[in-house]
Amino acid sequence: MKRLIPGTTIKYSEQARNSAFSLISPVLEATGGLTLSQLSKLTGLEGSTIQNWIKRGWVSSTKGKKYDEQQVLRILLINMLRGTMKLESIVNLMTYINGDVEDTADDIIDEILLFDLLCRMIFNAEDENIFAPDEVKALIERELGECESGITSDEEKLSKAMYVMVMAYRSAWLKSEMEKGMEAIFGDEN
Repeated sequence: MKRLIPGTTIKYSEQARNSAFSLISPVLEATGGLTLSQLSKLTGLEGSTIQNWIKRGWVSSTKGKKYDEQQVLRILLINMLRGTMKLESIVNLMTYINGDVEDTADDIIDEILLFDLLCRMIFNAEDENIFAPDEVKALIERELGECESGITSDEEKLSKAMYVMVMAYRSAWLKSEMEKGMEAIFGDEN
């Protein structure tokens, strides 16, 4: 199975390990944002799903027909967690971390840093085969300790949220493996 950057259809590279969003941001800068069709290709989501998330207020509204950096980041974060979490729970978690979707003044962490940190934690958890709660907590503590700036307040609150996010992503991987096992046993019967 090919390894992807979480929440995207982009193939993993070593550059993604420490700065996953740096593979996406040049396209945003060059084009002034992504169209719905480009965002759909990036995420693997249907355009109607993305538009529904905006209508529900989970992602800020577009200005014109292009999705800016903040919108893309929020969509990527929701997309990476939806494998095992209910959408409403993901949105509650995002609000817990960064408050109102329209207001960045109440954010604990910049969403680029949040995305990059979460991707790095996921890559490290995968590489180190970490699933146990204590190991995940230790990984988060280590990664947050190495983060030199960008967390404006309440690292403990962020740590709790990151724990949920990493566990959700790892759980989605386990669920996928279980489904492959069922397919191997029962084929197309399920």
